[in-house]
Amino acid sequence: MIDALVIGGGFYGVSIACYLVQRRGLRSVRLVDREPRLLSRASYNNQARIHNGYHYPRSYVTAYRSRVNLPLFVADFPFAVEKDFVKLYAIARQNSKVNARQFQRFCKEIGARLEPAAQEYTQMFDPRRVEAVFLVEEFAFDAAQLQSWAQEKLTACDIEVTLKHRVVSCDATGNSTAVNIVREGASEDVETVNARYVFNCTYSGLNQLGGAFRPVAAALKHEITEIGLIEMPPAMRGLGITVMDGPFFSAMPFPARGLHSISHVRYTPHLFWYDEIGKDPYARLDSYTKDSRVDRMISDAKRYVPGIVDSVTKGSLFEVKTVLVKNEGNDGRPILFEKSQTLPGFYSVLGGKIDNIYDIIGYLDKETIERGAP
Repeated sequence: MIDALVIGGGFYGVSIACYLVQRRGLRSVRLVDREPRLLSRASYNNQARIHNGYHYPRSYVTAYRSRVNLPLFVADFPFAVEKDFVKLYAIARQNSKVNARQFQRFCKEIGARLEPAAQEYTQMFDPRRVEAVFLVEEFAFDAAQLQSWAQEKLTACDIEVTLKHRVVSCDATGNSTAVNIVREGASEDVETVNARYVFNCTYSGLNQLGGAFRPVAAALKHEITEIGLIEMPPAMRGLGITVMDGPFFSAMPFPARGLHSISHVRYTPHLFWYDEIGKDPYARLDSYTKDSRVDRMISDAKRYVPGIVDSVTKGSLFEVKTVLVKNEGNDGRPILFEKSQTLPGFYSVLGGKIDNIYDIIGYLDKETIERGAP
């Protein structure tokens, strides 16, 4: 029997595995992931934004937690944080769910830096469509640097890593959980590992385990999303731009590729469905015809920032995004941390943003987690 098994090799899975060794003193921890490389799914295929609260004027809790967590992330991962760009938030005149005055009041309430942007920046926006442009403090992370960190950290913590394998089911065996593992793409030669603690960090695959596992209580919604990768026009390469708060867009530095990401509230989500047991979201993504909508993202964005039309498309990142159904109305991104009622020492974890890891750690600190006998 081992002390703990972590299912999922994304940022959350790696962070939790290392936490169990470094801060809870577990001796034997193993991490299993179905991909050939760590941090290669949602941890990589996203906007690479380190939120500072601005994005969530309709969810005070999410905004406040971003304000608390951002400095922690910057302190822990300085090698992966990109600060060297100017970040602008613009408020659209029409169809925005907040106006400029409301946005200013909101930023004051959460203590977020906000000041009117200089003319050299405001002149890039169409004043007929944009009410105000603000200079803010927001950063990006380098997913490639985090991939390197993950491998080095797991090695330093002496954590066994098993890639290209998938957990198919879990069963209770006394005071431990029996975890059944197969090589990805195969169904034979099942390996069974007994663990005192199991952490299910599979993101979109959270409910796709068989055996005695029972789905989490919260309803989940999946989306196939497209993040475009673009080369911004020379005058905009040092900028991050977000037009909000409604069916608008964002262009952020994407340090892992030396490009910008572009996302659009209307065109980034390609389709959605509600979670169903036995229907693997990643299999649906694999079979999906990935026709790009980046041209439509840029076409709409140019109405607000005309110069962005000269961007050059360099590709797209397609991924499954999973959110809690209860937060569809306010765009909040709370975390899910749930202890199983059927499997001993089994936890399911879901986070909406990279900095939410500190909220997860806060929950873990309150749990009774003890290592087994040597």
